[in-house]
Amino acid sequence: MTVPASARAVVIGAGIVGNSLVHHLALLGWREIVQIDKGPLPNPGGSTGHASNFIFPVDHSREITDLTLDSVRQYKELGVFTESGGYELARTEERMEELRRRMSSARAWGIEAALVGPDHVRERVPFVETDDVIGAFWTPSVGVVDSLRAGTLMRESAMDAGALTVAPNTEVTGIDVVDGAVTRVRTDRGDIDCDTVVVACGVWSPRIAAMAGASIPLTPAVHQMISVGPIPQLAEREGEISFPIVRDMDSLCYERQHGADMEVGSYAHRPILHDPDEIPSLDRAKLSPTEMPFTADDFDPQLETALELMPQALGADGAEIRYAINGLLSLTPDGAPVLGESPEVRGLWSAAAVWIKEGPGVGRAVAEWMTQGWSEIDLHHSDIARFHPHQRTREHVRRRTSEGFNKTYGIVHPGEQWASDRDKRLPPMHADQVRRGAEFFEAAGWERPHWYAENEALLAEYGDAVMPREHEWDSRWWSPVINAEHLAMRERAGIVDLSAFTIFDVVGPQALDAVQRTVVAQADVAPGKVVYTPVLDARGGFRADLTVMRLGDTHFRVVTGGAHGMADKAWFAAHTRGLAAAVTDLTTAYTTIGLWGPRARDVLGALTDDDISHEGFGFGTCRDVEIESLAVLASRISYVGELGWELYVPAEQGARLWNLLHEAGRGHGAVPVGIGVYGTTGRLEKGYRAFGFELDAERTIVEAGMQRPRVKTAEFTGREAYLAQREEEPLAVLCTLAVEDHTSASGVPRYMLGGEPVLAADGGPLTDGHGHHPYVTTAGSAPSLGQHLLMAYLPPGQATVGNQLAVSYMEELYPVRVVSADATPAFDPDNLRIRT
Repeated sequence: MTVPASARAVVIGAGIVGNSLVHHLALLGWREIVQIDKGPLPNPGGSTGHASNFIFPVDHSREITDLTLDSVRQYKELGVFTESGGYELARTEERMEELRRRMSSARAWGIEAALVGPDHVRERVPFVETDDVIGAFWTPSVGVVDSLRAGTLMRESAMDAGALTVAPNTEVTGIDVVDGAVTRVRTDRGDIDCDTVVVACGVWSPRIAAMAGASIPLTPAVHQMISVGPIPQLAEREGEISFPIVRDMDSLCYERQHGADMEVGSYAHRPILHDPDEIPSLDRAKLSPTEMPFTADDFDPQLETALELMPQALGADGAEIRYAINGLLSLTPDGAPVLGESPEVRGLWSAAAVWIKEGPGVGRAVAEWMTQGWSEIDLHHSDIARFHPHQRTREHVRRRTSEGFNKTYGIVHPGEQWASDRDKRLPPMHADQVRRGAEFFEAAGWERPHWYAENEALLAEYGDAVMPREHEWDSRWWSPVINAEHLAMRERAGIVDLSAFTIFDVVGPQALDAVQRTVVAQADVAPGKVVYTPVLDARGGFRADLTVMRLGDTHFRVVTGGAHGMADKAWFAAHTRGLAAAVTDLTTAYTTIGLWGPRARDVLGALTDDDISHEGFGFGTCRDVEIESLAVLASRISYVGELGWELYVPAEQGARLWNLLHEAGRGHGAVPVGIGVYGTTGRLEKGYRAFGFELDAERTIVEAGMQRPRVKTAEFTGREAYLAQREEEPLAVLCTLAVEDHTSASGVPRYMLGGEPVLAADGGPLTDGHGHHPYVTTAGSAPSLGQHLLMAYLPPGQATVGNQLAVSYMEELYPVRVVSADATPAFDPDNLRIRT
């Protein structure tokens, strides 16, 4: 067969993701879709064909959980889902604590689950040996899916709608790009003119994207699996599965019935990575291209553990290994999928690194995104535009995925830092920070001090006001020095390295038009003004939250967080298309240093003769000041609620400015302050919202309490939706809560870390107008108040100052009280400290 000469969209890949995508595109009205796969149908040889096909719905990520729940709903509608229930076993108390944390996530996302004892497991899976099992996490809604059947039904529905032409056994040989945009897909059966291409071919995705000059940062990695049978206990039952699935979490493996066989899969072996170009062709593959030869030595320790867990079943007479593979799956450097339009090539979309449990949900979400510019489920953690250049390199992908593979069933603390591929982006003052004993956390590749050992002397100064945490889990990746630095900043001054900011300029004759159409706030301000503003998508959900400095009539500088900075830059770039304006990345050209505290003016005043009085340098303004021979762009804003400035200098001058500030600050008691203060304690006390925590595409400005009295008349993305939201009652209200009592049943005070469910005072569930259960978006110390604060979206009826509620942490209830039901900060509610 030959392929059509043109198409509205070409989808490359006929696994569960590609099939789900064409189905949902057709439902949304797309026509002239062509789907290509180099393999035969219904099983073209990708990861979908060998997946174990079970789904555990609870994840600590709301985004992944929502995609999973949506997928399960779709699988059930297709009639291809069998509910079996599932256990996650604990052999250690450390794992039991993690299962208690999983209960928090289950309650937050509204998923039925329970912590049970070994007897509960033995009752439902009688051939499990539970002598070493101390407990388990039981999820009744766990089940298995026929992913090949699901994909076939979805693909056929698009064909029946007259929307889809399918081209199996067709290989993509090239993708043409003209002026940065896709124009054509070349295949061994002809060329297809099109301006939209979706790469949904799993482990081959990097290879296909490279044809267009783009990158999809993932690597094929081995997941070992064997099938043992026939097993008498299984053979006597009807159907594919009748016993619950067992995840033996502490041995990093699972056991899943498949008819008369038991599948055993492992995440305990060494990371075995492959290059997409190494994957054998269909004619050279013994089984399928993604079913690599089994390496028994890697699996032997896992098999021994599995035999100890299920000796009667796996060791039954006549049972033998009937199938064993090194199956390929896709791993990414941060563990999240890679979704959305490539920031490198317009019209090239990615739907890659997706597991069976998320496939249909991703298909629907990406189809919505392609159609209307947003998806019902927020996908910003999975956005392909999130990657900085170094994160797209093969070496970074290889190192991070090698580290991440064995964490699949691992206990990963919410504050845990990556150990691999570090020291890639060092600020100019890094050597001095090392000398001061900085504890570095990574942000977008930057090594960023979270606190300084040098400041341990402050612990004696502030005593119990530093709010020490006795429990190891609560204090892991944390230090009371953070709170000591906070108090020193509030009393005197703090100097903060902000080099991890993403900085880009929008310049050109139509720069104002470009910025105006992108941001919510009024950007047509006088040069020298600083604008703090949300950025919305078309439905009025948050796309970003950042500051813009107008440096000239045709010159704007955007400053945003490093984690999502590349996606923000891509969003602004998209809004400049067709205008006489350009976006220029300056992230590595400038260093940013924050100086805040009641003595900040004294410190800066010792270094400059410029007028930095309140009258001469008002809040929300920026201008150049001279510090010795340095020309410094100073911006008077604050993310910690104190008098002070962000100071920008060329990178080569950053170390000099850092040293000058510390020399001048010594006599005023200024201390270096880490991001633990800037990102958590300082902003929590002030109730400042953060993108990726309180703000995402499923939240509105009104719900977040960030609406202003008027809306600018200039058009901007999301304006119509935002105006409508302002006329409606919010379905949820962002509130600040204080923990009233930290005492646990053991007597050890516990401190929430974020993600915990917020409940009624008696422990009953709450539900907002979206049908969601409230959960903690940010948790942290408020040392100036002597309280532990939480932020959460509450049902409007519960969003009342003084309202008594509860938060569930590690399966214990702790009383909390609403201290703010709007943007009014718990500390310095009149903002007097900023505006002095």
